Amino acid sequence: METEFKFCIPPERLKAVEAAVRRGAVVRTRLQARYFDTADHALAAQGIVLRLRKEGRRWVQTVKAAGGGPLQRLEHNVDLGVARGGNEPVPDPLRHAGTPVGDRLAQALADAGAPLLPTYGTDIWRLTRQVRAEGSTVELALDLGRIVAQPADGSAPREAAVRELELELVRGGVQGLAALARRWAQAHGLWFSTVSKAERGTRLLAGQEAVPAVKASPPRFDAADAADAPSGRAIQRAVVAACLAQILPNASEIAAGSEDAEQIHQLRIGIRRLRTALRELGPLGGPDFAAPAWEPPLVDAFRALGARRDRDEVLVGAQAQLQAAGGPLPALPPDDDSAPSPGAVARASAFQGVLVALIGFAAGDAAADGEGLDADAARTHVRGRLQRLHARTVRDGKRFAALSPDDQHRVRKRLKRLRYLAEFVAPLFDARAAARYLDRLRPAQDALGTYNDEVVALAAYRELAAQDPLAWFAVGWFSGRQPALAQACVKPLHRIGKGPRFWKKNKGKDKGG
Repeated sequence: METEFKFCIPPERLKAVEAAVRRGAVVRTRLQARYFDTADHALAAQGIVLRLRKEGRRWVQTVKAAGGGPLQRLEHNVDLGVARGGNEPVPDPLRHAGTPVGDRLAQALADAGAPLLPTYGTDIWRLTRQVRAEGSTVELALDLGRIVAQPADGSAPREAAVRELELELVRGGVQGLAALARRWAQAHGLWFSTVSKAERGTRLLAGQEAVPAVKASPPRFDAADAADAPSGRAIQRAVVAACLAQILPNASEIAAGSEDAEQIHQLRIGIRRLRTALRELGPLGGPDFAAPAWEPPLVDAFRALGARRDRDEVLVGAQAQLQAAGGPLPALPPDDDSAPSPGAVARASAFQGVLVALIGFAAGDAAADGEGLDADAARTHVRGRLQRLHARTVRDGKRFAALSPDDQHRVRKRLKRLRYLAEFVAPLFDARAAARYLDRLRPAQDALGTYNDEVVALAAYRELAAQDPLAWFAVGWFSGRQPALAQACVKPLHRIGKGPRFWKKNKGKDKGG
């Protein structure tokens, strides 16, 4: 199992990073790799990489696959020695037989039923140096070079530059690795990347410039049955890992320059889910969870990305509504040149520092999870938090239309926390009962989302009316819609209280609300 942080380096910081790596005894090695897959990319589809790499004069055959978290990868290497006659060796998957990653490789090739073919290659100069950090030994590896892919149609080769810093754990605990990674990231403006050289090569080969946004997935608990339930700290780790599984891929793409609206949207959802986890699950573990320094950078990133969504989605949608209603269309305000780009938000030093700290927390040693609540106490806490959020949501839902705008917004935020917390802990209870409960939350969340978007649009048009009189029609039109939209939220909110609560011990006696 390989455990490492991989960072991208801004071009303007490359000289400083290289100088910092060279502050000690370094080894410089040329790494020339050839990657292999089937014609239909069966290995890439399963996250498996098979390569031959020339390291100096020797050849090494390596197979890799995804591990259990953002830092871990399964890996097996076979030293092939110096090739005779200067010829490149031929990949042999059987060299990895009997290893976990080798078995995955064999199964993928058997399912594909197709031969291996060369796909793309890399030519890298690597500087390495070992350092000590909080009792751990870490290898720094600065990789500079290029990835080259030759399309099957015979068109011109495609290239991409490589500027990466990897920090790999050699000995010791993950916390020492994470602490060192955070120092390097913040000192040099680095950003954590989930995109491997192999994945970049696959994209080059396919001419793929954009990838789909990554959505939320449920946490994975090692033991979720009543007889052997996870402890409070284990719940925290699993939930944070699930949040990071959504945040990191989207943040990685945005930091690299993507302005895809769905990736930005999913990153905001991931941040909100993470903030819910830190707030609602804090008491489950020890004192190092939900550090006070974590919240402000998450809030700053969430708000900065939200300001872009308000313009790109909410106001554009509002203009379409006005046009359909036959009203005049005021000109939207120009872009705020002072506002940071999505990439700048994702690359911000404070935000990256929080991500690195949370990655280290999620990848921590389970054997050290002695602090915090035991399994029974953890469930009791979760039940209490769910019940409180449920009761307050149902109570305020009954009078939603009469609440002030600020209180209505609080209801919406509380409903989101209720939904996210329910999704986090659903595997610890009856899955079907939890799914039925979540089905009751979605209509209310949709109704409140529609209402909130129009509240945002109304506020924007009120501000715009000071410069453009045409905006007054929009102010009147959206103001007139507010009462009916607020009332439309009451029924789905009320319905939440009519269903059984999956966290109750005696669900048969529970009437909800």
